[in-house]
Amino acid sequence: MRMGRFGDEDGLTLVELLVASAMSVVLLGAIGSMVVSAMNNQPKISERAANIQTARWVMERLTREIRNGVAVDSATASSVSFRAYVRRTACGGGVPTDPNAPAIVCQITYTCNTTTCTRIEGSTGVSTAPPGTSTRILNGINSSDVFTYSPSASAATYVGVTLRIPNPSGSSALTVSDGASLRNATLTN
Repeated sequence: MRMGRFGDEDGLTLVELLVASAMSVVLLGAIGSMVVSAMNNQPKISERAANIQTARWVMERLTREIRNGVAVDSATASSVSFRAYVRRTACGGGVPTDPNAPAIVCQITYTCNTTTCTRIEGSTGVSTAPPGTSTRILNGINSSDVFTYSPSASAATYVGVTLRIPNPSGSSALTVSDGASLRNATLTN
């Protein structure tokens, strides 16, 4: 009589239990593999994002200063020297002036080699790079061919900028491009 009470309840056979256990192990192994792969790739993804963010910041700074430019004085593929309006107490100074005070014209030179880009700000009227402290603004570029000019290097009113930075995943370089026209180019100094 006791056995009759439990007779219509079904359970799992040993074979069904072993198959379900094997499928669970395979599924957990696949999920674990995906998690390990994601964790191994995360540093590369973070480094790539940081490189792109830095390149964007440098690009924004370059184009903002070029837009404030009056004239390009020296132009090559790896260097640009131009006069631009800045809000400082003196050229090369780090102290911004009162926002209501007029901007002054300074000589700004960007120079890039195959690994870094530097910036120098100094007084105008200097035929070579202006005297001043060279400030590194970007590390880790792949190419010194950064600047392009239109209509030509000797009469540039537009400066294009292309930064190529290494891709941590090993494929082609990451490229950030922009440019700006010298909006004060028609003004005389």
